[in-house]
Amino acid sequence: MEKQVSVAKHEKSILPGFRNKINQAESTEDVKKFFTYTIRELLVRIFEDDTYQDYDAIELSPNAAPYYKIRKDVTPPDEFSALWNNSDVQRVIADLAETAIHRYRHLEKKPEKTTTKIRN
Repeated sequence: MEKQVSVAKHEKSILPGFRNKINQAESTEDVKKFFTYTIRELLVRIFEDDTYQDYDAIELSPNAAPYYKIRKDVTPPDEFSALWNNSDVQRVIADLAETAIHRYRHLEKKPEKTTTKIRN
């Protein structure tokens, strides 16, 4: 049995900023952007390198659970799969995606708020 690794300290460091950004998001595109930036920041902190700086590597996927996609071609296979299978990183990303999806759906139901923002 392999040792279980926790990324909770990284989660705690990004969570307040993430919640603040998501709550201030005024459009569904803002939500997607903030989610992507936050997950990139999380992965950079965990791996302590800039492998995940490619903006298109991570995206919010609002149409189906688990509500996010991470491109396989930008993940170091051994290092990433070891972390993925032996830590709580899946749960952390899923929780952040769930939070983002709630805000996304709220804004999607009220597009007039987005339109007002764009006009001003």
